[in-house]
Amino acid sequence: MSKALHTTNCFDTFIRVAEDCPARTGEEPPPRAGNATVAGLQYAMIASAPYTYTSDDVIFATSAPGRELGAKATKKEKSAAREAYFSRGQACMRASGLGKRFGWGIHADSEGRIAIYAVDSKRYQALAKDPKLTQVRAMRSKRA
Repeated sequence: MSKALHTTNCFDTFIRVAEDCPARTGEEPPPRAGNATVAGLQYAMIASAPYTYTSDDVIFATSAPGRELGAKATKKEKSAAREAYFSRGQACMRASGLGKRFGWGIHADSEGRIAIYAVDSKRYQALAKDPKLTQVRAMRSKRA
């Protein structure tokens, strides 16, 4: 009997920036101490290939277990690591620094593939007003 896998994928959803997001435009997350942050890795992955990856793909690839696998890992090893990772619930893209701190809205299409849009862009404004999309906010950084 296999464990039920959790997912962070959402469909036809727009994650707007958090109410307390300090960015007024989309900003590329800077490295910290010379190393890419999780938000920076997520930004690079999504910005270079919009509507290619699902939330699960991005969350796993930018997690510590996903980064430890490396390019030489077999499909079986990657699959097993991903299954183990999602055997417990994981934070979704609402918890990403992209929407909390750096001013990026995250759009998930009908197939769950995601893209990002700067808060000051026309596309962001259109998605935020689209009644066909489930509208949610990125999580706040501070308690109210």
